[in-house]
Amino acid sequence: MVDIACDVQQIDETGYVWAFRDEAKDPTMIVPGEIVVAGAEDEPVYALVVDIVGDEPDQIVHLDILPGDPSQYRTAAERAGLGRRS
Repeated sequence: MVDIACDVQQIDETGYVWAFRDEAKDPTMIVPGEIVVAGAEDEPVYALVVDIVGDEPDQIVHLDILPGDPSQYRTAAERAGLGRRS
């Protein structure tokens, strides 16, 4: 399940993909600087939350889509031993 649904082709005048914060699975985790899973359930992407503009409930989230397939990040993290408990 994605953290925040968006159309990765919808880019506004800022040059970033945008989404509505209130449509996030958990809006409280959508904060600037956070890495989230965004996009569509069948084609998720990783994204950096750049900023949030506007007032609730109409806040717009700007997302910087990170390169690569999400599985590449998981594979790299596993290879590096990230997330393992000692």
